[in-house]
Amino acid sequence: MRYRKRKYFLAGRINLIQRSKIRELFEKASKMKGVISLGIGEPDFGTPEVIKDAAKRALEEGYTHYTPNAGIPEFREAIAEYYHDFYKIDVDPSNIIVTAGAYEATYLAFQSLLEAGDDVIIPDPAFVCYVEDAKIAEAGILRVPLREENKFRIDPDELVEMITKRTRMLVMNYPNNPTGAILDKKTARAIGEIAEDYNIYILTDEPYEHFLYEGAKHYPMIKYAPDNTVLANSFSKTFAMTGWRLGFTIAPVQVIRDMIKLHAYVIGNVTSFVQIAGITALRDKRSWEAVERMRETYDERRKLVMKYLSKMPHITPFRPKGAFYIWVKIDPELDMSSEDFADWLLENARVVVIPGTAFGKHGEGWVRISYATKKEQLIEAMERMHAALSKM
Repeated sequence: MRYRKRKYFLAGRINLIQRSKIRELFEKASKMKGVISLGIGEPDFGTPEVIKDAAKRALEEGYTHYTPNAGIPEFREAIAEYYHDFYKIDVDPSNIIVTAGAYEATYLAFQSLLEAGDDVIIPDPAFVCYVEDAKIAEAGILRVPLREENKFRIDPDELVEMITKRTRMLVMNYPNNPTGAILDKKTARAIGEIAEDYNIYILTDEPYEHFLYEGAKHYPMIKYAPDNTVLANSFSKTFAMTGWRLGFTIAPVQVIRDMIKLHAYVIGNVTSFVQIAGITALRDKRSWEAVERMRETYDERRKLVMKYLSKMPHITPFRPKGAFYIWVKIDPELDMSSEDFADWLLENARVVVIPGTAFGKHGEGWVRISYATKKEQLIEAMERMHAALSKM
């Protein structure tokens, strides 16, 4: 018997994963000159010096070896202290695992809690990785719509209607990417009660918790359903540490034990000197002073961009109270899809925005604008957009 020769073999599951529309747009923009990107979801600030200095000291002190799979004990204690100090929530360090950013945290949760035949409820629109993680876990995907009239919060009544015997997990993300929406206490409590009543897990992704405006507050879901919540968080946005790949998960101890087993075979442990720097990030007041300066700057930019957008024809912005994004509605009379509108802006204004459909079908008719960009560039981008839209 002769076998047909192949250059390579690929597992079928890899074909389930969709390439990010965000990356496709960036690649197109990279081939054009004079483009201003309002698409990237990354702080434009540098990591605070006090954190970088802590990493340098850790290297000099020999933190270049393996650590426990779950993370350095002192770092896990610092995370527990943080939740007590900020939210009056008591977390045992044994319920914490240190991960390579919130990306790995969410991946571990999907792989540890879901299997073929289970359903996961994911908001629509939502950050792009959740659906792809669900596909890899071979779980059924149900999308709960986030509606403008409900300020892009999950409707507890609509959520209950979607739950079946197969429902295993609900994904949440507040402050929200892409809408900039926040969660109120009443909704947080209602969803926590639903999770307990129907015995489902909540995977809550909370990396934008400190970027809040107009007196808004953050309500961690572990406060309302501690035995049903898997909380993913990251240092990437809070401390402008995207490249450091530092995050963590808090979950019931039996869940953490299984997540640690998988984590041990995926990366082993997060880089040791990065974990040491994380301790300083959480405990040193200078790092929190830097966070507040970033928040104040984002707020100034938010107001600036909202002022410009509110005066532009053919679009209407939703007023965000969290994160660093503005969710912008396209005038239906233009008869343009989100992708067409984003392409049109790129061609005619040399400005990158992200089509809403990158985040789900309910993102149709919207685009996401990031204001994690220097003020001068934001002004230039706004003036370009206004000029282009005025000619439509």
